[in-house]
Amino acid sequence: MKTSRNPDTIHAPIGRYVHQVEVGSPSRLLFISGQVGMRPDGSVPEDTVDQLEVALENVVRNLEAAGLEATDLVKAITYVVMGSPMDLAKRRAVLERLFGEHIATSTLVYVAGLASPEYKVEVDAWAAR
Repeated sequence: MKTSRNPDTIHAPIGRYVHQVEVGSPSRLLFISGQVGMRPDGSVPEDTVDQLEVALENVVRNLEAAGLEATDLVKAITYVVMGSPMDLAKRRAVLERLFGEHIATSTLVYVAGLASPEYKVEVDAWAAR
């Protein structure tokens, strides 16, 4: 069982996320390694938001491979290479397309670099059912 909350004792979320998700017991947990914007054929788009979309599609594919759904996502940490433009409105549109009304906890972090210079985005994800 999962319960999402935005406590009224702190500010409202300033983006597409929820402040907390509590996972009760017994639950099934899935931790997904950081997913980059690499398509199944090995290609990587140039655009930062396009890489984000592919990385999130890879998260969804990981969920499906484990028998879970996009609504089972509870935490996503997005790493963006500094200097890579990230249009936050386009980011929200990608999240809405892939996850619908479901909103997970979320962190967006700017970093100096990722595993390869071609990667501009990486998404680390946790899921529970």
